[in-house]
Amino acid sequence: MFGKLTLEALKHEESQNSAVLSMLFCGLILIGLITYLKRWKWLWHEWITTVDPKRIGIMYIVVVLIMFFKGFGDAIMMRLQQALAVDGPGFLSAGHFQEVFSAHGTTMIFFVAMGVVFALLNLIVPLQIGARDVAFPFLNALSFWLFAAGAMLTLISLAVGKFSTSGWLAYPPLSGLEYSPNEGVDYWIWMVQISGVGSTLSGVNFLITILKMRCPGMTFMKMPIFVWSALCSMILVIFAFPILTATLYMLTLDRYLGMHFFTVAAGGNYMMYVNLIWAWGHPEVYILILPIFGVFSEIVSTFSEKRLFGYVSMVWALILIAFYSFVVWVHHFFTMGASPHVNAFFGIMTMVIAIPTGVKLFNWLFTKYRGRVHFTSPMLWFFAFVLNFTIAGMTGVLLSSPPVDFQVHNSLFLIAHFHGMVIGGFLFGFFAAFTYWFPKFTGFHLDEKLNRYAFWFWMIGFLLAFMPLYMLGFMGATRRLDHYQASTGWHPLFVIVFIGALIILCGALVQFVGLFWSIWIRKRNWDYSGGDPWNGRTLEWSIPSPPPIYNFAVIPTVDQLDPLWAEKQRGLPKNEIVYEDIHLPRNTPMGFYIGIFSLIFGFAMVWLIWWLALAGFAGILICVIIRLSGKDAHDHISANEVQKIEESYRTGKQTAL
Repeated sequence: MFGKLTLEALKHEESQNSAVLSMLFCGLILIGLITYLKRWKWLWHEWITTVDPKRIGIMYIVVVLIMFFKGFGDAIMMRLQQALAVDGPGFLSAGHFQEVFSAHGTTMIFFVAMGVVFALLNLIVPLQIGARDVAFPFLNALSFWLFAAGAMLTLISLAVGKFSTSGWLAYPPLSGLEYSPNEGVDYWIWMVQISGVGSTLSGVNFLITILKMRCPGMTFMKMPIFVWSALCSMILVIFAFPILTATLYMLTLDRYLGMHFFTVAAGGNYMMYVNLIWAWGHPEVYILILPIFGVFSEIVSTFSEKRLFGYVSMVWALILIAFYSFVVWVHHFFTMGASPHVNAFFGIMTMVIAIPTGVKLFNWLFTKYRGRVHFTSPMLWFFAFVLNFTIAGMTGVLLSSPPVDFQVHNSLFLIAHFHGMVIGGFLFGFFAAFTYWFPKFTGFHLDEKLNRYAFWFWMIGFLLAFMPLYMLGFMGATRRLDHYQASTGWHPLFVIVFIGALIILCGALVQFVGLFWSIWIRKRNWDYSGGDPWNGRTLEWSIPSPPPIYNFAVIPTVDQLDPLWAEKQRGLPKNEIVYEDIHLPRNTPMGFYIGIFSLIFGFAMVWLIWWLALAGFAGILICVIIRLSGKDAHDHISANEVQKIEESYRTGKQTAL
């Protein structure tokens, strides 16, 4: 009746049991707090059933924060193990270390990084293109709940059964039944598949939103640069994620039905899997980093008090990066035995993609040239990005040479390069964006002093945690390393790496405290906004902070790039506002229900509980049919009501979301 699920699935090592108990304790506290405050009905009506992209963006960030601490805990465990496991086993068994290794990469890429991208797009894109909503509001909510279901399945794998030991990309034959007969790889497949469907739907949604819902007069070359970066990123999502979906379907058929797509002994080819997974995997890197390029373009311009230098060249650099990202995937496996001609082509393409990336760096530097640069916390993250991303980029060009790659492939040198791009580039960019746009979706600033403390913890910790990995890679230390001999001379460097990880942890805790400190101060005194630590040097918006539920009382008309900045410079008189009736899509629980049934289906497929899988799949179909058969309901807001809402914002009576 319960398939492979037995009581043995609940037995774990002490370290894992501690993590499970901590997770359950936090969950019970949260449930108790909501119950004590009597907020379940409010939570249901205002958040769980919402189709408002601003609220969905905030929910993405909540899930991201939860998964970030889970993934960061995995990282701390790995670094502690490597610092202790000299001439001994350390505190983790070899098998558990491989589970932690795989879970860390999976969590950070699929449930932190991808969540950040869609959070920023939900919060900012409709506001920047002058749209009241996204193209498909229900699809947007459904995408989030599929993402949340995949994240929840990840947390369940921590408590019930084991996780995959085949890495965050599950290469065959290690991910096949012969070497991974337990449920770990199945957990990985279904959590990635469920969240991947949500990512694909979001990609379609935001592509159509940008193409079809721009306000009157906003041509492509008048779009904000962040919107351009989002457009290029979503095109990559639409082309890349179906490759991932098809690849995982084949791996699923291999494991469940013995199809042997990737089993060499049965006529398959495991290198086909590696090619396909990286045909998705390398565009995925740019799916993440392109929106961050857009973020820094906004921040550098604002805090340099200048228009962005070379707007047209920045746009073409984004387009070229998106194109080249699909012709470089083989550099991830130069050692597979391809011909010199193949390796040479992909090595050259990898070097070429560095050119448009360099264009963007120089444009940001030229934007600052003769500008009035203000060293706010978002700009500090930018300076850290320039240093670390440039180092990581140069090591990437080094790795693009096949002879060099043959020497450091699968070593910690590669890990240092990748984290330089993902942490020094993407994560620092998210911190900058979160700090910069936080007042836009809450109405008040984060504590600037704590932001600066967090920055220095992260900056110093990052350099200590990852620069030594370059040296360790050259010295022969490989990834997945759970113990080593003292005679290698690696131990002092691994200790430094662990100290760096602890300093990063301090930075993350300061950010966490700063977030709740700022909210608490705001709650204690509604007139307190934390001041304006940036002295008015924030983005110009045509709507208040936080935005009303409909975003724009009157859809704006754009006649040039940066129209509000130009209007402010010219001092043009504002026209009399003519309000109009507004129709907004009504909240619906169907996205939440489909997410729940998807979670049930995924869990049942992991454990081969066929009746439960059938029930979950039937639930999904029923919800889809109900949604398709019903008429889309809308809430009507009259012009008089809109005028009253706008007046409440102007008088300061309207509060945050």
